[in-house]
Amino acid sequence: MGVVCGQIHLIDITSGYDFFKTYCLENDIEIINEYPDIRLIITSNLADIRVFSSKGIEIKGLGNNIEGMDNEGFEVNILGVPYPFFEQEFPEHMVAYNDQFKNR
Repeated sequence: MGVVCGQIHLIDITSGYDFFKTYCLENDIEIINEYPDIRLIITSNLADIRVFSSKGIEIKGLGNNIEGMDNEGFEVNILGVPYPFFEQEFPEHMVAYNDQFKNR
């Protein structure tokens, strides 16, 4: 299993912080951490979120979360992406992972 993360491109949304906070409150999703003064938010699992690769393939995992802040952007983290899908869709991650053990 693997972990994948990627930047979220917000379109026609002035504040990602406000958008994600409102979404969590309206959908009873736990906010793991937030700092309103710097507009930072970290959510728990968003069960209904769907994430697609640049090829249009849905990336499914055991869980996910969103974290970030208005002035630096937001990213989604998908945890527990199963094998062999992870290796097929993210071969560069597998190469990097395996390369770290070559000199040991």
